[in-house]
Amino acid sequence: MAAAALGQIWARKLLPASWLLCGPRRYASSNFKAADLQLEMTQEPHKKPDPSKPLVFGKNFTDHMLMVEWTEEKGWGQPRIQPFQNLILHPACSGLHYSLLFEGMKAFKGSDQQVRLFRPWLNMDRMLRSALRLCLPSFDKVELLECIRRLVEVDKDWVPNDANASLYVRPVIIGNEPSLGVTRSSRALLFVILCPVSAYFPGDAVDPVSLLADPTFIRAWVGGVGDYKVGGNYGPTVMVQEEARKRGCEQVLWLYGPDHQLTEVGTMNIFIYWTYEDGVLELVTPSLDGIILPGVVRQSLLDLARTWGEFRVVERKITMKELLQALEEGRVREVFGSGTACQVCPVHQIVYQGKHLHIPTMENGPELIHRFLKELRAIQVKGPLGNGLGGRSGKVTSHELLDW
Repeated sequence: MAAAALGQIWARKLLPASWLLCGPRRYASSNFKAADLQLEMTQEPHKKPDPSKPLVFGKNFTDHMLMVEWTEEKGWGQPRIQPFQNLILHPACSGLHYSLLFEGMKAFKGSDQQVRLFRPWLNMDRMLRSALRLCLPSFDKVELLECIRRLVEVDKDWVPNDANASLYVRPVIIGNEPSLGVTRSSRALLFVILCPVSAYFPGDAVDPVSLLADPTFIRAWVGGVGDYKVGGNYGPTVMVQEEARKRGCEQVLWLYGPDHQLTEVGTMNIFIYWTYEDGVLELVTPSLDGIILPGVVRQSLLDLARTWGEFRVVERKITMKELLQALEEGRVREVFGSGTACQVCPVHQIVYQGKHLHIPTMENGPELIHRFLKELRAIQVKGPLGNGLGGRSGKVTSHELLDW
């Protein structure tokens, strides 16, 4: 089983370069090129955060940003790295009203002091899917990733030296049409900003969260955009998050359908580690059926678990009825969320239909969660291994999950 899984993953890694450019390629003839990248260094560098103090997520930004503009007439302009600055947008800019997508990934400083992006190809794949779904311009994933690599290299001194911290990378594309019409934008703006972030959990600690599972709130639905990383999936969840806090919970367990399917936890994917009804130990997560975001950490956990070959790894529908029965029968070991911010986050309680369901995650170690966190951290700060976006000493490199 492990050998087969490894074979599949490595086969994907060794596909020819043309595979990286597959899929719809609207406006492909106007793709920007990393070779044309313009660089303007800041003359007023920001003060870096005090390394002895925790970093609040998304509050501190580096000195530079990447900008690329697109118009329907001329296509993509020259990419440029410039000093971090405010955007100048028309009040009717379509990105302020309708049209916005983003990504989130991290760069880590390794034990060899090189900086590496973690599985960035998965983010590029997802970002292109989101762009096409919003009728925003296509782009060359290879060229964009090289531009991002160059930006991270310029601001590599902002990458925390702490093995548990990282540099968060936020690429964004917005429609930039100066019109209130709900239509495909003839102008767009792509930009990338960076911010150093602390570890979600300090040291080796993992603090469990409680979840509000209320089926009256729905995050996404079949035929919608739940599996795309667009702004409209996030803003409406804030009110439900506040409702969860009023009820004594830290996060929301999003349910779907009359059978109350488990879909996501807050902005994370959800996993259950249990003994299934047939007596087999398994790790299960909801399948990518159109309402689940294909998370990078989600895929990484699945890849790791399949290479271990120690228990069954499944992607399928999970219902609250199944979970309730498994809890009654003592078959649940761990429940956790996965995402870029926290990597892996344990769950110890679910509030559902007036009941407070205790989840025995922490009583079980949590062994699997600790193992996943240990493996991920070892990969993210591993020594000089990479998959090719600049492997020279002192440069920013890029690596896939199995490069250890």
